[in-house]
Amino acid sequence: MSERFDFTGDELAPALRAAVDAIEAGDLVVLPTDTVYGIAADAFKADAVQRLLDAKGRGRDMPPPVLISVVESLDALATDVPEAGRKLCQEFWPGPLTVICHAQTSLMWDLGETQGTVALRVPDHENTRELLSRTGPLAVSSANKSGNPAALDVYDAEEQLEDTVAVYLDGGAVTGGEPSTIVDITGDTPHVVRLGALSLDRLRAVVPEVTSDDDKPEEKPADEDEPTEAPLEASNSDEKDDDKPTEPDVRPAD
Repeated sequence: MSERFDFTGDELAPALRAAVDAIEAGDLVVLPTDTVYGIAADAFKADAVQRLLDAKGRGRDMPPPVLISVVESLDALATDVPEAGRKLCQEFWPGPLTVICHAQTSLMWDLGETQGTVALRVPDHENTRELLSRTGPLAVSSANKSGNPAALDVYDAEEQLEDTVAVYLDGGAVTGGEPSTIVDITGDTPHVVRLGALSLDRLRAVVPEVTSDDDKPEEKPADEDEPTEAPLEASNSDEKDDDKPTEPDVRPAD
């Protein structure tokens, strides 16, 4: 049976206690972040993480990110963090930035088919960071069934996830609504995997060398030996038949 708690003001203390108890028991908790509502499980309990994936209807090929309370936890969970990636974390955490890193090999967790990586984020939500400081790292994915829009309030999350979640934390409607921007920092040059609440311009203001799949290669200059005019297309008609000539129908100008 699920319980819902007010995650604000004077009701914060009992909400935190209930959420911590649920996480320690291996149950799931829905919580607000600065972007969307998330469904959370203890990152170090493999059965709890699997319960999270089952609740969403996702496979192990889509492992959840991990939320942490402070930027200083980065090196405890990730290794070989390049200086450029570290700059992004220091600038945009807490905030809507998720970074994909090489995971520490000593960590005893099973988030799914991660290929030795982990996606980390520090949310810009004070009460959720307080919860994270008490529970430790949480595997958190958007609070919705896979394929549905992410929940922007606790009632939408409840409607989708129902009794698969033990504790729902009601922090009101989230004001962000846009997912975090995901940047891969497993290499020397950070690469944007998904643009979200953080724009490419803001990222490049801190680390100019950030790359993106939308970057267009520079146009190759035309050879002097080659014609610079584009060849005429055969026809622009959408009604062309195979047995009609392919040359354009030349007509006098009106």
